[in-house]
Amino acid sequence: MNAKLPVRIALKSMTMAGMLIVLCGCWDIRDINHRALPIAMGLENKEGIYRIHLLIPQNTQSSSSVRIVSDKGSTINEIIDRISKDLELEVDLMHLKVIVFDRTFAERGLGDSVSSFMRSRDIASKTIAAISDESIGSLFQTLKSTSTTGGLEIYNFFEKNAGWSPQLAQTRIWQIFQSLHSFTKDVAVPIIKSGESTTMTSTGSAVIKNGKMVGRITPEETLLFNAFNGLSAQGKIEVMNHAAVVIDTDRLSHHSSVKGGRAVLNSRINLKVTVLETKGSPTTAMVKQELEQLLTQNFERMFARLQAEGADILGVGQFFRNRIPRDRLANWRTDYYPRMKLNLTFHTVIEDEGLLKMKP
Repeated sequence: MNAKLPVRIALKSMTMAGMLIVLCGCWDIRDINHRALPIAMGLENKEGIYRIHLLIPQNTQSSSSVRIVSDKGSTINEIIDRISKDLELEVDLMHLKVIVFDRTFAERGLGDSVSSFMRSRDIASKTIAAISDESIGSLFQTLKSTSTTGGLEIYNFFEKNAGWSPQLAQTRIWQIFQSLHSFTKDVAVPIIKSGESTTMTSTGSAVIKNGKMVGRITPEETLLFNAFNGLSAQGKIEVMNHAAVVIDTDRLSHHSSVKGGRAVLNSRINLKVTVLETKGSPTTAMVKQELEQLLTQNFERMFARLQAEGADILGVGQFFRNRIPRDRLANWRTDYYPRMKLNLTFHTVIEDEGLLKMKP
């Protein structure tokens, strides 16, 4: 019996140690019923004071609703801690889907806030960023009053498998952070506001350079921005003088060079489209010509404005990273981008005329 005693003690010690290991791994885990999981955050900054609005779903077995919680303070962490205390729930921002910045805040600069989000890791880097074209309080009240899905409307608005359209930019927090440290890449952030007959609508995209909003582009120009950056243009309808078409697919090719100290980029976008309706009796050649002319004019007008603002949201500087020495690439926005020559051509193939009979 005495010989077996050390063995029993050893087994008991190992069992207790195993239980302690398991306990140490989950002692600070909070039940989901004791956590608040906001869908969206609205962020304002006036005279150095932050104001945060949280859109928090409240779901029961019989209904879905949302609650708006707001507070202000000198730091974002201070505000979140105070909201957690007042709610008697832990505010968990890791499940946040969308952050909406006030437009005046974006014009002053988002760099400090975005860097703080990335450094603290309290917010997922894939969280979608947007800018409000109206007061954050007004936008969130609209989201609350019209919500039927527990606040998911704002997330579905940007979700590609739900309500997203090619006229809407889709930019995440990590992309803004990346642009802060990039010589050759700026970003476009979607601008939203309350809709007249819908929950919300997009009024275009903000041009963000070095973390600051320096301009904006229209929804039609956002389509070209998405297409140039390799995002699908599928579903976009172009209304012209003689026809309306839907762009099914787009394919890009680029060739960059530096001639006489001037950057030159030759780009080609191949489009496959379907004709939805016609006005009169246009030929396929006429429809192709009008579409290509319309897109070319819109793109050239947008690119000239972006060059004047010194903002490379198209990321054309990326095509010259292996052609310009790194020490000179740091001056891309000032030395090369304003004088850059971009030759863009559109080539259209009408692959489906629907039930319409068109002449070649």
